[in-house]
Amino acid sequence: MPSIGPRCHELRVRDGSKSWRLVYRTDPDAILVVDLFQKTTQKTPIRAIERCRSRLRSYDEGPG
Repeated sequence: MPSIGPRCHELRVRDGSKSWRLVYRTDPDAILVVDLFQKTTQKTPIRAIERCRSRLRSYDEGPG
């Protein structure tokens, strides 16, 4: 998902009548699960994209 950042991907999962999205990033030493949300429209919600970017920024900056 280039809209979130490099090496970011979206895994699509159907569970009965619901559709879920798991956003993750592959790093050389880890796979980061960034967010999981129920998909209710065709477009990824802006709030979910912003939440993912914020979480990855915090992770990349490291502790304090």
